[in-house]
Amino acid sequence: MEHDLLSNTLIYLGAAVLVVPLAKRLRLGAVLGYLLGGMAIGPWGLRLIESVTDTLHFSEFGVVMLLFLIGLELEPRRLWSLRQPIFGWGGLQVGSCTVALFAAALALGADWKTAVVGALGLSLSSTAIALATLEERKLKATSVGSAGLSILLFQDMAAIPMIALIPFVGSAPVAGHGPGWLVALKSALVISLLIVCGRYLLRPLLRVIANTGMREIFTASALLLVLAIAALMQWVGLSMALGSFVAGVLLADSEYRHALESDLEPFKGLLLGLFFIAVGMTVDVGVLLQRPLLVSSLVLAFLALKSTVLYVLGRRFGIARGQQVLFALLLAQGGEFAFVVFGAAAAARVFTAPIASLLVVVVALSMLVTPLLLLLYDQLIAPRLRKLARPPDDRIEPQDSPVIIAGFGRFGQIIGRLLLANRIRATVLDHDPDQVDLLRKFGFTVFYGDATRSDLLRAAGAETARMIVVAIDDVGDSLALVDVVKRNFPHLKILARARNVSHYYDLMDRGVTILERETFEAALQLGGQVLQQLGYGSERVGKVVQQFREHNFKTLRAVYPHYRDQHQVISLAKQGRQELEEMFARDAAGLPPEAGGEEAGSEPSQ
Repeated sequence: MEHDLLSNTLIYLGAAVLVVPLAKRLRLGAVLGYLLGGMAIGPWGLRLIESVTDTLHFSEFGVVMLLFLIGLELEPRRLWSLRQPIFGWGGLQVGSCTVALFAAALALGADWKTAVVGALGLSLSSTAIALATLEERKLKATSVGSAGLSILLFQDMAAIPMIALIPFVGSAPVAGHGPGWLVALKSALVISLLIVCGRYLLRPLLRVIANTGMREIFTASALLLVLAIAALMQWVGLSMALGSFVAGVLLADSEYRHALESDLEPFKGLLLGLFFIAVGMTVDVGVLLQRPLLVSSLVLAFLALKSTVLYVLGRRFGIARGQQVLFALLLAQGGEFAFVVFGAAAAARVFTAPIASLLVVVVALSMLVTPLLLLLYDQLIAPRLRKLARPPDDRIEPQDSPVIIAGFGRFGQIIGRLLLANRIRATVLDHDPDQVDLLRKFGFTVFYGDATRSDLLRAAGAETARMIVVAIDDVGDSLALVDVVKRNFPHLKILARARNVSHYYDLMDRGVTILERETFEAALQLGGQVLQQLGYGSERVGKVVQQFREHNFKTLRAVYPHYRDQHQVISLAKQGRQELEEMFARDAAGLPPEAGGEEAGSEPSQ
C-alpha cells in the first residue's frame, strides 16, 4: 500500500512536471497539459495508474479549495449584489441549455427519460476548467468572469435537485441520504450552522491559532477548516464546493483572509492539477475506438449546440461583443457533476450502462477539447473580431505624456480625473476591453493592453515619461509591472497603490517608496467623521487622525525589517497597539470632555 502511494505520487508529479511546462511552451495552456498528462499515464495510455475513480474523488478537493479561495474574494455584501446574476442568469443558462439538449436528444431517437436526465447533466459546465481558465487569462474582473462565476455557482446549487430528481424518473431506487424532507431539514440546519459558526466562531478560533505564532499550525487549521466543511456538506448530500464557497464568503472581510489565501494557494494548485490529470485518465479510449464516428459526432454536436445557446445568452447578459464567443466556448463543455448525475442515472436504470459510459466519454472529451477551442479562439477568431468591430487593441501610437497610469479602475480613475482637471496629460493602460470602451465614450485617452509588457510600455512613452502610477487590481501583476519598469526603465519614478500590508511590503522590497494603501486614508477620514458626529471638535479630530496616521506609518516602517518573522511581527504589533492606547489615554486625560458629553470624552481611551 505504502509502495503504491509513493509510486503513484511520483507518477503524478512526474507527469505534471514533464507535460505541463511543455504544453505552456507550445501555448496550449496548463489545463490541457494536465489533461494530456492524465491520458498518457492512465488506463488507456501507458497504464501506469489504474485506480482512476479514487484519484478523481481525492482530487475533487482541488475544486473545493478553488471555490473557498474565490469565496474569500467576495464579501457578503458583494455576493448579495450578485443574487440576480446567480439566480437569473444561472437559471436561464441551465434552463435554456436543458431545453435545447432535450429537444436534440428526442430528435436522435432517445426516450424522454434518457433525454431529460442526459440534458440536465450536459447543461452543467466544468467549474474547475472555467475558473482556472479565467484565472490564467486574468478575466475574473471582466463581464465574462462575472457572468461565468454567477452561472457556475448556480450550477453547483442546481446539481443537487437534479440528482434528487433521478429516483422519480428511474425504475430502481438510488442510495441516498434519507427521505426528501429529512435531507431538506439537514441541509437547512447545516447551512445555518455554517453561517453562525463562520460569523461568530471561526474568527476567534483563527485568532487563537495565529497568536501561537506557528505558521505550520495556521496552515494545518486552514486545511482542516476546508476539509471539515467539505465533509459536513457531503454528509447532508450537498455540494462540497458550494459549502466551501459559503465559508470563504463568510471569512472574506476577516483579518485572516490573506493568510488563508497564501497558505491554501499551493495546495489548491496541486490538487486542481491532480483533478485535471484524473479527468484525462477517465477518457475511455476503448469506447472512442469502438465507435469513433459516433463519439466524435456527439462531442462536436454537443459543443456546437451548447455554445450556440451560450452565445445567444451572452448577448442578453450584456457581455461585450468581442467576448461573447469566448464566454460561449468557456462554458460549452460538460462538468464534473455530470459524472455523478450519469452514475446515479445508470444505478436507477434511467438508461443503460453503455449509454452512461458513452455520455461520460462525451463529457470527458468535451473537457479535453475546451483548451484547444480556446487556443483556436485566440489564434483565429479573436483577431478577426478585433478587425471587424475595431475594438481597442494593444497597438498604441507613441505617446509623450509625463505620467503613465497602469490600471484605470476605481483607484486609477480618481488619479486620472485629478490630473485631467489640472490639464496634465496622462497615458492610461487597462486590460479590460469593456472598461476601455466605456471610458473612451467619456473622453478619456485610454489604451487596451497588458502593462507588464515592456514593448507596450515603450510605445506608451515610458522612455520619456517622468513617472508611472501602478494602480493595477491584481497584486501579482502589480509586482510584475514594478519589476519590468525597474529592469527596463530605471529612470521612471514609481508611485504605487498597495492592496494590503503584505503587498505594501512586497513593493518596499522592490525599492518603491511612494506608496498608498487603497483603503487606509478613506477609512481614516471616515473615522474622523464618526468622531465629529459623536460630538468631538474638528481640531481634536484632526489631531487624533494625524496621530493615528503617523503612528501607523511608524509601525509599518518598524515591522518591515521583520515582516517575514511572524513571532517578531506579533510582538511589534502588540507593542504598537499599547503605544497607541497610551498616547490616546494621555490626550484624553489632558483635555476636557467635548460637546458629546462623558461618552464622547472617554471614547479614545477605550
